[in-house]
Amino acid sequence: MLYGRIVARIIRVPVVVNAVTGLGYVFIAQGIKASILRSPVKGAYRLALTQRNGRVLAGNPDDLELFVSLSLVKRSDAVSIMGAGVDMNEFRPSPEPEGAPVVILAARMLWDKGVAELVQAAQSLRNVGVKARFVLVRDSDQGNPASVSTAQLQAWQDSGVVKWWGQRNDMPHVFVSSHIVCLPSYGEGLPKVLVEAESCGRPIVRTDLPGCRHVVKDGLNGILISKKNVSALAEALEQLIENPPLRKQMGAHGRALAEVELSTEKVIAQRLSLYRDLLAWARYLFPCSISTRIHLRPCAAYFNTINRAPTGKVSANCSNNSTGILL
Repeated sequence: MLYGRIVARIIRVPVVVNAVTGLGYVFIAQGIKASILRSPVKGAYRLALTQRNGRVLAGNPDDLELFVSLSLVKRSDAVSIMGAGVDMNEFRPSPEPEGAPVVILAARMLWDKGVAELVQAAQSLRNVGVKARFVLVRDSDQGNPASVSTAQLQAWQDSGVVKWWGQRNDMPHVFVSSHIVCLPSYGEGLPKVLVEAESCGRPIVRTDLPGCRHVVKDGLNGILISKKNVSALAEALEQLIENPPLRKQMGAHGRALAEVELSTEKVIAQRLSLYRDLLAWARYLFPCSISTRIHLRPCAAYFNTINRAPTGKVSANCSNNSTGILL
């Protein structure tokens, strides 16, 4: 993001959009290392995001408020659009598979994703005779200080408490194979896996955190629990494991919410509206700097669906796994 701003300044791009999906490990972790890094990282964010000729795009309203409270950006320079959207045709509802309910946690295998809490909850439910299968999906992120080691993941699988499926590139099929989606993480922006699970009509058990509340409505399409609370996690999972009608009801509500608020088409329309407004503003301030035609280059697959772009020149930077376009 910082590099993008420097390049945009060098080539005199009149308008810059920085899409920030979350602040990452440094702002989630509580250790000494994270504390030491927090101040310089905050300064880098402030340098990258503070600009008179652009906007900061937050993935949800809570993140926007956080950026403002940390003085990373002025409120007038930030907007919120809910995530990157989801392809409603690719991620479709399907009947639950037969057999014992399958609970999946699909995320990078990091301690702060609540992986250990799910394993402990699975063991607790197993001890009281609850019949279910618990599955971890995706690999370790060895570049992250919070990464769970491959040896630890293998040890959990060998114990029989959970299965570890590793990296999967067929997430629609993963959701078809599941009954419940769980993500008891310590801090998130707007996890795409939850949006996809909602679109697939699967109930969600999720930590009650800013950002995620806009996807998981407690008691409607999922259950919210407190952070690092293994007993609350086990209780919520048991409630859904033992109640198929409740799972079906919550899944239907989730799909309906996704169709209204989180479809790819809706998100694209919101982003293009933002770009057009900024271009109109830039043409007024820099009438000699805006070209009359542009070429759109996607930096996310879903933007391949756009055939026409507004005229002008806009740079959209991406932070973490965020999506945007360079115009």
